[in-house]
Amino acid sequence: MSFIRVQGLSAGYGKSVVLRNVNLEVHEGESVAVVGKNGAGKSTLIMSFFGATTISAGAIEVDGKTLNSMPAFMAAKQGVTVSPQGRMILPHLTVGDNLRLGAASGRPGRWDMRSVFKLFPVLEERQDKMGTALSGGQQQMLAVGRALLGNPRVLLLDEPSEGLSPVLVDELARIFNEIRAEGTGLLMVEQHLNLVRRVSQRFVVMAKGEIIDQGLTEDIDKEQHQAALAF
Repeated sequence: MSFIRVQGLSAGYGKSVVLRNVNLEVHEGESVAVVGKNGAGKSTLIMSFFGATTISAGAIEVDGKTLNSMPAFMAAKQGVTVSPQGRMILPHLTVGDNLRLGAASGRPGRWDMRSVFKLFPVLEERQDKMGTALSGGQQQMLAVGRALLGNPRVLLLDEPSEGLSPVLVDELARIFNEIRAEGTGLLMVEQHLNLVRRVSQRFVVMAKGEIIDQGLTEDIDKEQHQAALAF
């Protein structure tokens, strides 16, 4: 049974419609990538889980419950958290305090400060530093660690490789595979196809607010999928 089910979703901002009839499923423990060019609606899809858009049709279901009419924080309560585009590290808080915010939902599970520090040792070393004093790669680790402390069953990742060097992208691939090996599913919005190939099992392609293609990631380099990616 799907843990996340997006059915016929149309959504946007105010009267501006960005997403049109989007259908998507993610099983618990699965890794799915949403790919496409800038402006395709990928981040709008992610933000629709958290009440940041106007949903005009369709529904987002998490663990069988429809999020549309629920307060924004209920996504985290139901087991979906996000590492947002731009990381959104709070500048007036330390690394440790930024992390502890992620546990606000009170969900039990395997992810706590100790397990996050094991995954990201640099965060333990710098836990008393201000969050924005970290490098870009370390801030991305902080954003992921904060989301993990909500003990999600599926972690949403919005453009995690943005602005990072190839070496850091390699490190993210290792980390995301380790997270999934621990049983946490991933729904990742990403343009870096090298990361998509190494982390996801399935992919969907978005263009102009619609899903125009999908398949197994092992087939992403086939001609028909490359044509969709170029659209």
